Amino acid sequence: MATAKRKIENAPNPDGAKSIRGLDLPTYDGAGLRIGIVSARWNSVVCDSLVAGAVEALKSCNVTDIITEHVAGSYEIPQAAQAMLLTGHFDGIICIGCLIKGGTMHFEYISEAVTQGIMRLNLDFKVPVIYGILGCLNEEQAKERAGVDGAGHNSGKDWGITVVESCLLTKKYKAKAS
Repeated sequence: MATAKRKIENAPNPDGAKSIRGLDLPTYDGAGLRIGIVSARWNSVVCDSLVAGAVEALKSCNVTDIITEHVAGSYEIPQAAQAMLLTGHFDGIICIGCLIKGGTMHFEYISEAVTQGIMRLNLDFKVPVIYGILGCLNEEQAKERAGVDGAGHNSGKDWGITVVESCLLTKKYKAKAS
């Protein structure tokens, strides 16, 4: 259930123009939720900042049971998230990675595989698995979306709030179905 304590500001439009884009992020009470985070080590400056933002947001929602695991790259994230989900310990998972387009098709292949893998986990496990994979054209975009060096907004904060909101919604309807 949403509380009226405080509200996290909408993410600014990274293009800098005035916009209605952004996510309204109220603060939820996620006390008792068990949240896992799987983060890639590839592009670690960006991913570490995103993890820190997610953890900050989770703590602002009273979530204290947070387990973070790391894998080599974004391609490995769905399998690691699956391993965590198979334990039955987690109410939700945040998948964090950063893909930066280069000169080959590698970016497209990895993006598609990771996207499909994370969606499949959502549907197969019926547990919120948050898509926190940045797909960027260059390092500057990645830094802006991770709040690195004070640039832009840390999207990890959005994902932390989103996993709590999604877990609470899931619990609400599981309770009604019982």
